[in-house]
Amino acid sequence: MSSIEKKFGKVVRKLRERKGYSQEEFADLVETERSYYGGIERGQHNLTLQKIERIIKALGMRWSRFFKYMDE
Repeated sequence: MSSIEKKFGKVVRKLRERKGYSQEEFADLVETERSYYGGIERGQHNLTLQKIERIIKALGMRWSRFFKYMDE
């Protein structure tokens, strides 16, 4: 996968950990299997907008705030 998937995964992992969720807990929140979710954090999946929206909502964020982290 490209570097954008890897960067997205790193941002999601950082924000998930800040919220105190395990991978398994967070996978449940975003309605995906834990093994697939682990691949998201490793940048192995090209996600749909629907999946990205579930992740951002589970983090309690707005799209604009989340993507500011992508710019860092």
